[in-house]
Amino acid sequence: MLNPVVIETQMLIRKPIHSVFEAFIDPEITSKFWFSASTGKLEQGKTVEWTWDKYQVSAKIQVTRIIANELIQIQWGEPSSTVDFIFEAINDNQTYLRIQNYNIPLQGDELIAFIIDNTGGFTTVVDSLKAYLEHGLQLNLVQDKFPPF
Repeated sequence: MLNPVVIETQMLIRKPIHSVFEAFIDPEITSKFWFSASTGKLEQGKTVEWTWDKYQVSAKIQVTRIIANELIQIQWGEPSSTVDFIFEAINDNQTYLRIQNYNIPLQGDELIAFIIDNTGGFTTVVDSLKAYLEHGLQLNLVQDKFPPF
């Protein structure tokens, strides 16, 4: 049973919308601020695998919808849920990014734990993205979030 919960995190990124959008499409860029490796670029209808070497985990990512410079929608995780990456141009050099996670098939304590984990996780991703795109800094936030250190 799906519930109506929507987890959302957001951030203004001081880069053109195309640059922010491509940062999620192209694993050569995404691996600088989120995962360690990917089996390929995000393309609508395609399934890729993202890997976090430090944690020795990977996830299958089903790309359900892409609208260039507007939306990337994926299904991922255990349990599987929907994630939307929503891109809005504020001006030529600023993009407002929202990440929404929903269609979460959990209830009660499991749902609360999922909300806490994914809210923190996506916030870390957005913060790391901002540092990388705006300042060229690889802060290793995702790698340093959980033990072992």
